[in-house]
Amino acid sequence: MKLNPLVKNFIFVVLILIVVGGLFSLFYLPTEQKSEISLSQLVSDINQDKIKKIDVAGDTVSITYQDDKMAKSMKESNSVLSDVLVNLGADRTKLQTIDISANTEEQSVWSWLFPTLLYGVLPLLLIGFFLWTMMKQTKSGAMQVFDFTRAKARIFGADGHDKQKITFKDVAGLKEAKEELIEIVDFLKFPKKYLEMGAKIPRGVLLLGQAGIGKTLLARAVAGEANVPFFSISGSEFVEMFVGVGSARVRDLFSMAKKASPSIIFIDELDAIGRHRGAGIGGGHDEREQTLNMILVEMDGFERESGVIVMAATNRGDILDPALLRPGRFDRKIVLDPPDVHDREEILKIHSHGKPLNGSVNFKEIAERTPGFSGADLANVANEAALLAARKNKSQISQNEFLDSIEKVLLGPERKSHILSKKEKEIAAFHEAGHALVSSSIKGTEPVRKISIISRGMAGGYTLQVPSESNKMRTKTQFLAEIATLLGGLSAERLIFGEMSTGASNDLVKASELARRIVKEYGMSSLGPIVFGDTDNMVFLGREISEQRNYSEEVAMKIDREIEKIIRGEEIRSAKIVKDKKSLLEKIAKTLIEKETIEREEFEKLIGTKKV
Repeated sequence: MKLNPLVKNFIFVVLILIVVGGLFSLFYLPTEQKSEISLSQLVSDINQDKIKKIDVAGDTVSITYQDDKMAKSMKESNSVLSDVLVNLGADRTKLQTIDISANTEEQSVWSWLFPTLLYGVLPLLLIGFFLWTMMKQTKSGAMQVFDFTRAKARIFGADGHDKQKITFKDVAGLKEAKEELIEIVDFLKFPKKYLEMGAKIPRGVLLLGQAGIGKTLLARAVAGEANVPFFSISGSEFVEMFVGVGSARVRDLFSMAKKASPSIIFIDELDAIGRHRGAGIGGGHDEREQTLNMILVEMDGFERESGVIVMAATNRGDILDPALLRPGRFDRKIVLDPPDVHDREEILKIHSHGKPLNGSVNFKEIAERTPGFSGADLANVANEAALLAARKNKSQISQNEFLDSIEKVLLGPERKSHILSKKEKEIAAFHEAGHALVSSSIKGTEPVRKISIISRGMAGGYTLQVPSESNKMRTKTQFLAEIATLLGGLSAERLIFGEMSTGASNDLVKASELARRIVKEYGMSSLGPIVFGDTDNMVFLGREISEQRNYSEEVAMKIDREIEKIIRGEEIRSAKIVKDKKSLLEKIAKTLIEKETIEREEFEKLIGTKKV
């Protein structure tokens, strides 16, 4: 059970009082009770040589016997003890052999001052400390109620805590995006020349691109180049379960940015609060919609010379509310494309900086093997290569670690414990050989880089095809060739073993999905250049899950027949290839069973041709 802070403090103070009282009782109070005797008895004991030491403190006489027993007596004020004892009959000779000491007046004062301070002043101080602590916590608790509506933005840049300043030099690729943002940086540095020309800098800059492409990194680079305060916050940090908190945080964020002008506000994952309004969940008073409305109002409320620019990033620009995208708000949209081969090479160099590299490392070859990889993927490749080298107790990272890390990022780690039986290994070998043989026998496919029957991730084996260059557009011929390649594995299994295994299940999912896209999205079927299906009205449920049909049942049947026609046609095509080249299929499979892995050069020697 979690205790209230006030209760915890109260218990703490009580424990302190108990401990202090116990210590005082232990150290201050006498451990042995002294018996009180008269001065006559003391004289008698002196004459009998029983006394060892006498201590005089004011009128109190402390007596220590030869057997270390203690006693005390009292004398008259302003009298000398030795004279009193002689007058009572004490032997002077024996009195001189006794150690008689007298305490100073200061010590006697301290003897009564210490308990006074301990029992009188210390409890008052402890009680005062306890009350002060309670008042402080009550005050901080009241302030936390008001802090609840404050924006939790992290500040970087000129007035922030940016430990590592990022500039455009730290961002490889994205040339067009950086050119667009240089204008923003120049405005933040020299706003006067733009205002004198009557120019208006964009109020909002929206960065669009797939996950890991470098949107946040680019925004940080803008702040680093402009050297202005950079307020970074995630879209999900605005929304709370309490009504009005999100809009209050938006007001506070914009207020802070205006005070620090010129400055940049960066909202990451804008789609968390910027989704299309009126989707059917929460009604018009939904907290998320109130937050979005406040952002729209604040962006419209900027003065021309405010010097505050709003930047946002999302990978779901298709679901944003149209009011956000109109001129005057996010009126500049910058699309970030995946890096090409040259950009990937530069990104790899940046992420490999500071790592001990072997002379065999060829970033150009690594970049050629990683088409479609984002900046985050390439950073992961460089990190995995370093981990692999460290695991092997190497002092430097070689090319082999980088190539292995590419496969690990693509497919997952090797499953060395997943040992296939002899029969399963044979099926996997013919399956992957079928993929590779069909791919190398038809036009429109990418070159086979590697074939393996070593399990990685969820795959029992894999045929790695990496394009030599990034393709922005694809044709129907390429799509059909990909479907035929996917069906090559099951065609080889049927030819050799007379039936197919469950290893082809993932291939069938990909082939069916691709055929459906050819018909419904790309308009590449006999149904004509028509897009079937509408997802715009139900975006809140997620992409494709809530698709609404904008076609009849009759058209749906035609779509199904077209998809079946494509799949059946490519199945016949792949089956014919593996049947006509059965001897070559067996040759590839036999080599796979022996070596488990075939690289591109060896595969091209096996098939006797070099695919262009």
